[in-house]
Amino acid sequence: MNRPTLVLAAAAFSMTVLVGCGVEPSPPAGVANTTAPAASSGSGSGQTLTVFAAASLKGTFTALGQQFETAHPGTKVSFSFAGSSDLVTQLQGGAPADVFASADTANMTKATDDDLVAGSPVNFATNTLEIAVPPDNPAKITSFADLTKPGVKIVVCAAQVPCGAAAQKIEKATNTVIKPVSEENAVTDVLGKVESGEADAGLVYVTDVQGAADQVKGIPFEESKQAVNTYPVAALAGSKNADLAGQFLQLVTGSEGQQVLHAAGFGTP
Repeated sequence: MNRPTLVLAAAAFSMTVLVGCGVEPSPPAGVANTTAPAASSGSGSGQTLTVFAAASLKGTFTALGQQFETAHPGTKVSFSFAGSSDLVTQLQGGAPADVFASADTANMTKATDDDLVAGSPVNFATNTLEIAVPPDNPAKITSFADLTKPGVKIVVCAAQVPCGAAAQKIEKATNTVIKPVSEENAVTDVLGKVESGEADAGLVYVTDVQGAADQVKGIPFEESKQAVNTYPVAALAGSKNADLAGQFLQLVTGSEGQQVLHAAGFGTP
């Protein structure tokens, strides 16, 4: 066997040994490497992003969370939807989360005052109230003033919840007194009582009526302009996934997030 043949045979043997040991061999000099590098799973691989968000954001944020997971393979977005006031209370009690989205600026201010927020909150949407009634509208509600009629079973949000604070603001501005049969801690609970027929009417957001489709009928009222809620979002100081939190904020406030929010009925901040 001549010398060139012996060299090639030795090289082939060395590569066989390396492969057998699980080592990626380097090609002999003058031979191109045609092995493609393994695809990167991204910096968010295997991480969970925890988002605390107002109950009225459930539909839109769930959709945005799915988009975010698609764009960040291996990352899971975990949501906790509730009344903004309840979420702040949980955060003040040490509940771990990466992002907080409130249905009003008042509850976000509570979080910032307690140094729970990293950076400055960003306003990303607005919302107004609408009267939700069962499809057959048994109490014949046609206006905000009709909510004060004797015998009407009206359900509203509790005063500390953004939708409840907005209702009280409208009452004060219009010199109207509503006597609800129930006050709920989340706007979704108000909507649920209307859908089930437990209430003749409920004060919810325009977006809740739109999201409920034919389960309820919406009664717009001019007085709702007296209380427009602005929604801020912020990364949290205790986040262990600051980069991911920032990227989620970019999605919410960017063009893709705004398209999803506008399609659901939210207004521009």
